[in-house]
Amino acid sequence: MRKSRKTIITCAVTGSIHTPSMSPYLPITPDEIAEQSIAAVEAGAAIVHLHARNSSDGRPTPDPDVFAAFLPRIKQATDAVLNLTTGGAPGFTMDDRLAAPVRFQPELTSLNMGSINFGVFGLAEREQPWKHEWEKPFLQGSHAAPQSNTFAQIERVIRELHEGCGTRFEFECYDVGHLYTLAHYADKGLLKPPYFVQCIFGILGGIGADIDHLAHMRNTADRLFGEDYYLSCFAVGRNQMPFVTTCASMGGNVRVGLEDSLYIGKGELATSNAQQVTKVRSILEELGLEIATPAEAREMLALKGGDRVAF
Repeated sequence: MRKSRKTIITCAVTGSIHTPSMSPYLPITPDEIAEQSIAAVEAGAAIVHLHARNSSDGRPTPDPDVFAAFLPRIKQATDAVLNLTTGGAPGFTMDDRLAAPVRFQPELTSLNMGSINFGVFGLAEREQPWKHEWEKPFLQGSHAAPQSNTFAQIERVIRELHEGCGTRFEFECYDVGHLYTLAHYADKGLLKPPYFVQCIFGILGGIGADIDHLAHMRNTADRLFGEDYYLSCFAVGRNQMPFVTTCASMGGNVRVGLEDSLYIGKGELATSNAQQVTKVRSILEELGLEIATPAEAREMLALKGGDRVAF
């Protein structure tokens, strides 16, 4: 892999899996998403990964008008790279998933590299009061429905965003086979380096949160891509900080945020995304690593620039 001269911190601000009942600090409204995103950038995040939610009940929404309520605010207040989801949320169609990215033509979007059993039904088994009727059935639904990312769906994202808008990707790889899928499209010439490979650990149905698996994913990516990729990683829940610290010490980049973990320490809810960014930045700087600015992240990842987006 390309060892990063500086470490890129991505912050995934709200996601689509955690529900409002799980934490009072999870940003829901456009104001909350914008404010927490701006604070995360001020704390050291170069990239902000974004989903949208319905303000009334926190349910994930693909509505571009909701994205429009926070994207310009973040752009005006920061120079961060704004990375929109194409994974969306369970139950979204491909038209849903692409509605906001196609309209806003961002520098970067996520691109899931394969279908998986994305098991979050265990979260529904926790004894807690639910604020909204949709939350528990939404989580339970992952017991019966996979996250669909077929070859046809992947190719549609590449065609409409990369070829159509000049957008590049955070390639989300939940297992080793997803690296080979990325290599398939690289070999076909549909994707060009450098590849921003985001390895994800600890989702039930994907590769487990064992540090040995991080080394295996890196070694596999090295064989497939040589020096044509940047490694990044995150792990969900309690494994978040150990994994990102290990990845950074290997020369990779990191992702934190309330999408991936609601906690800042054992049993202690994070009060903001910026709190997690501040913590990981402190750890990385103690290791002697430098933190990439948004401009440096753009250069590393060969992004088109914030002046070429449609918001």
